[in-house]
Amino acid sequence: MIPTLYNRYKSYYRENLHLALPIVVSQLGHTLVHLADSVIVGHFAGTVQLAAVSLVNSVFMLVLVFGLGISNGLTPLVARENGERNHEECGKLLSVSLMINIFTGILLYLFVHFGTLLIIDHLDQSPEVVAYAKPYLGLLGISIIPLLIFQTLKQFTEGLGFTKQAMMVSIWGNVINVILGVIFVKGMFGITPMGVTGVGWSTLIDRCLMAVVMFTYVMRSKHFKTYLTGFKLGLIERTRSLRIVKLGMPVALQYLFEISAFSGAAILAGTLGAVEQAAHQVAINLASITYMMASGIAAAATIKTGTNLGRQAFTDLRRSAIASYHVTLLFMTCTALIFMLANTLLPYAYTSDMSVITIASQLLILAGFFQLFDGTQVVGLGVLRGIGDVNIPTVITFLSYWVVGIPVGYLLGIYLDWGISGIWYGLVLGLITASILLFLRFQSRTKKLLQA
Repeated sequence: MIPTLYNRYKSYYRENLHLALPIVVSQLGHTLVHLADSVIVGHFAGTVQLAAVSLVNSVFMLVLVFGLGISNGLTPLVARENGERNHEECGKLLSVSLMINIFTGILLYLFVHFGTLLIIDHLDQSPEVVAYAKPYLGLLGISIIPLLIFQTLKQFTEGLGFTKQAMMVSIWGNVINVILGVIFVKGMFGITPMGVTGVGWSTLIDRCLMAVVMFTYVMRSKHFKTYLTGFKLGLIERTRSLRIVKLGMPVALQYLFEISAFSGAAILAGTLGAVEQAAHQVAINLASITYMMASGIAAAATIKTGTNLGRQAFTDLRRSAIASYHVTLLFMTCTALIFMLANTLLPYAYTSDMSVITIASQLLILAGFFQLFDGTQVVGLGVLRGIGDVNIPTVITFLSYWVVGIPVGYLLGIYLDWGISGIWYGLVLGLITASILLFLRFQSRTKKLLQA
């Protein structure tokens, strides 16, 4: 059976992996920035400041993923127009998307500066943790503007099938972030040690450089000359703006509902204590790495689905999507085994605090269990996004995480006093719910396309 299945989908595996692998690396860039921040602070600044990173990431990720979701509205549109060979339209969509995302970035920064920095005082967190968290959050808030400029150009190039360039920019950006982070946090070359604020500065500098490099590449590369004939800096056009926002806004809400559930879990963990919050940060950071890998496969599935939809190649669309499910299941099975078998070793990468390591190792068992469901739900979202089906999946994500996941986590973890493990049981149940419902939606929509 397995050889027959492999032969049936062999060509799709190859195409999807060729497209997905560079996206996986560039998608990892967002998570690796926060991973690097956690590792550097955990080793050089201690448990309290690591807890501050956990608190900030849990709050800031809500803002970040909303912006990333809006920018994702560009990819399926560009892929579909490219499939129909409307090259000039791709450039016009880039123009409009760039302005939308710059405006979104400014609004999100203002939200962080005038809203989140005030709210953080009232989340029942340790005052010492909050004191370290505020300056770090302020710097991350500014960094979202250059990040969304980079992200717009990344979505444009990936929608056209050019995935390696954003990958390389992400790799070098993370190298710069780590080097500057260590220098600023530890205090090297005559610089006063900055603690957690240092990784805020390194992230801001890194994201500004990434935006400049990616913009320069797209504007000068011969690969995009045909597509940029319709590009005009500063273009705002109502019809195209609505097309992008109608896709991007539900995607932003999908991200928001899922990530906010994990952020809510971090805040619940913070009410238990700084050690529990730091342990949650370690475990969720490791799980985020594998999630972003699956998210890269899902992004490739969005591109392939959009392109096949534009060509009206519905059989290829469905088989390519199923191949993406297969690849994700195989990959997430491997990472689940790693989490379960190395659960006592992996936390040492973040901290030497044995109380944090003990709790984090227990959480990694649960993280290993939800790997398969986390991977399949994000691929389901990616495929449905490619065919323009975003509204019902948005409802599914809300129900899964905020009607099932967080209430169950609160019930078990706080009300029944199961502690941090109870909070994570709720997260697992939410992911299982999302995975099943999105797969059923995928089956229904793709079968209707074949019958059309």
